[in-house]
Amino acid sequence: MSNTPSPAYDIDTAAIAARIDRPLVLVGLMGVGKSTIGRRLAGALGRSFVDADEEIERAANRSVGEIFEAHGEAYFRDGERRVIARLMEEGHGVIATGGGAFVDEETRALVLENGLAIWLDCDLDTLVERTSRKDTRPLLKTGDPREILFNLKEQRGPAYSQAQIHVVTDDGPHEATVARILEELAAWR
Repeated sequence: MSNTPSPAYDIDTAAIAARIDRPLVLVGLMGVGKSTIGRRLAGALGRSFVDADEEIERAANRSVGEIFEAHGEAYFRDGERRVIARLMEEGHGVIATGGGAFVDEETRALVLENGLAIWLDCDLDTLVERTSRKDTRPLLKTGDPREILFNLKEQRGPAYSQAQIHVVTDDGPHEATVARILEELAAWR
């Protein structure tokens, strides 16, 4: 169970939670709010929340950046897939993934088969502003963040578009994004 208090939503969250028989896996670019929204979504549904990047760091006893630097992205993605598979098997209710997780074909197939992928998306200006708040994003350390994010959005969009649910976030309150996700979940299937 999440410890995040759940605001009242204009939708029957208990009925939605009862219908969902698989983990909800949040996918999308860095900065779209997967962890923040994930915690609140889990709270609204009375489910557990886990951040895959935090679990990877705990298992490796290193930061994501250190793993990238020491072993490269391919090595990281392989470990990431194993961690996401374990988290799904453990039955976590809401899982936030790293930005590149769903782009990996094997990870995407795993999530689509065993979970419900929710693509959180937002405009480029919002991504640039949000990602500038942290300097822990390895992919943004190699050049102009706006250009990198633009290219990642273009490259990864086709993979993200395979998610069963697509929700656009904005600079509004997080509860508004959670409410949109709940509406999509209520309409799913």
